[in-house]
Amino acid sequence: MKIKMKIQAVAMDPVTNSPVMILKEEEGERGLPIWIGLLEATAIASKLENIQFPRPMTHDLMKNILDHLGIKISRIEICDLKDNTYYALITMDVGGREVQIDARPSDAVALALRTGAEIYVHEEVLSKSEALAEEARKKVEEEIATAGTKEEKERLKDLLERLDPQAFKYKM
Repeated sequence: MKIKMKIQAVAMDPVTNSPVMILKEEEGERGLPIWIGLLEATAIASKLENIQFPRPMTHDLMKNILDHLGIKISRIEICDLKDNTYYALITMDVGGREVQIDARPSDAVALALRTGAEIYVHEEVLSKSEALAEEARKKVEEEIATAGTKEEKERLKDLLERLDPQAFKYKM
């Protein structure tokens, strides 16, 4: 099953100091954080903020090429999560024929924002992501429980308290 999503935000994760793209269900409360590269975050954020550049950036250039060729992007799908890596498909209408292209989720979303294409996440991706987040939380809790010194336990508790809850749960 595919869940229709929208881009809620692009933010900096204070723990990893990396950009994170947050997708949210259109008709629900679940979200999906995906850590992305700085350039992709800039491409997404600039479109969200309607920032215009004097020359076309990469995703704008791709949209211009597709428009010139009469190719429409109908949807993008975040379709898998393997080894902490998300996978996406860009579905295009090429002369009445549906074509799917493998892409990084950040590039797919950047193109979707520019073309008005719908964004979907497969249900199993949301489940896998939620399971990974829970596993990470349990790992930190186990480290706290097995920490040797009182200082180590306090340091780990402090780390757990400072972690962004959005990284571990999907109610936004």
